Amino acid sequence: MNILVVGGGGREHAIIKKLKENPTVETIFALPGNGGIARDAVCVPIGATDVDGIVRFAKEKDIDYAVVAPDDPLVLGCVDALEAIGVPCFGPRANAAIIEGSKVFSKKLMKKYGIPTAAYETFAEIDRALAYLDTVSAPIVVKADGLALGKGVIIAQTREEAKQAVTDMMRDGKFGKSGEHIVIEEFLTGPEVSVLSFTDGDAVVPMVSSMDHKRAGDNDTGLNTGGMGTVAPNPYYTEAVAQECMETIFLPTIRAMKAEGRTFKGCLYFGLMITEKGPKVIEYNCRFGDPETQVVLPLLKTDLLTIMQAVTNGTLKDVQVEFANSHAACVIMASQGYPVSYKKGYEMTIPADVWPHVYVAGAKEQEGKLLTNGGRVLGVTAVAQTLQEALNQSYEMVGRIHFDNAFYRHDIGARALKAGEK
Repeated sequence: MNILVVGGGGREHAIIKKLKENPTVETIFALPGNGGIARDAVCVPIGATDVDGIVRFAKEKDIDYAVVAPDDPLVLGCVDALEAIGVPCFGPRANAAIIEGSKVFSKKLMKKYGIPTAAYETFAEIDRALAYLDTVSAPIVVKADGLALGKGVIIAQTREEAKQAVTDMMRDGKFGKSGEHIVIEEFLTGPEVSVLSFTDGDAVVPMVSSMDHKRAGDNDTGLNTGGMGTVAPNPYYTEAVAQECMETIFLPTIRAMKAEGRTFKGCLYFGLMITEKGPKVIEYNCRFGDPETQVVLPLLKTDLLTIMQAVTNGTLKDVQVEFANSHAACVIMASQGYPVSYKKGYEMTIPADVWPHVYVAGAKEQEGKLLTNGGRVLGVTAVAQTLQEALNQSYEMVGRIHFDNAFYRHDIGARALKAGEK
């Protein structure tokens, strides 16, 4: 089989490595891929949002199956366009990808179908939004409606901060069209849990839970990032919580989307908070999370391509999806200065025995050398019987990888270890 994977980050590298385990897979094309992914797939310099270019390439190469991984091409209708030329895909169509593409849509969906989430109001006019802030107490959450590279959510500690966030989005266009409409919602407290799930629009199969680490610095200090590391499973996600989530969140969401004529097929990501009043949805993503994918897929025992094809064909209920009863830890190595400004082009040295555990996010190949080419450069994942062992192994491998200006958090998994002791 010839497979096409749209995207070029660590998440896509994890997907590609897992797909390679299927013996029927001949060639995997990554569009655009990156210098690290080039070791596991044929990288083609076609951008993930160049839907016309992706469709042309799929025709030329007689692609048998496509995986559209990032949010932007999903929201733009990449799956719709590929299906229109007869290429079966893993990923939701545009009318279902709106569950991430518009926070206003997803909040209204939850309200309509009684899915637990934070109380909220939506605004299209800045004056109304600013006036509303005078009626609520801080901290408060301000969200841009559309996609904003994971940076469109501001947790304001004061009303003044909230008003500044509203002004940045609605008047100053900080996130372009994504900030023309906004959501203002109550600030929830409790442990956060990420649950990725396979769904064919009827059945929903949650993957192993995970815990992300968003802040750039140790002890959850510094700016929010795309993720500095993950561990799986998440100790706060107990069997009782999982059961409650299935009954009150997962199945109701899938059924709500179907009832709206927006059947969701693909990977639906549930960003949850376990509050004193039970689990609530913080956000939906219409795709695999990054870097959650880098700990979830290494624990997957069932063949990934088989699952994906069942999702596409609507036969997910017939597949026994199994995960290893182990722990996984991923530590992200980034470039100093991320997530604000950082230098690129430093040569990377990765020992051969470490390579199988590495998922490259930002690198390019030049004259046979692998050079840094992004803020988050790579993730290193280890799987072991205990979380402590997985963390020890991951950090040991991180210590053997070198590039100038590298930095990483030293406390990935610390919260999970503490929670696991209780």
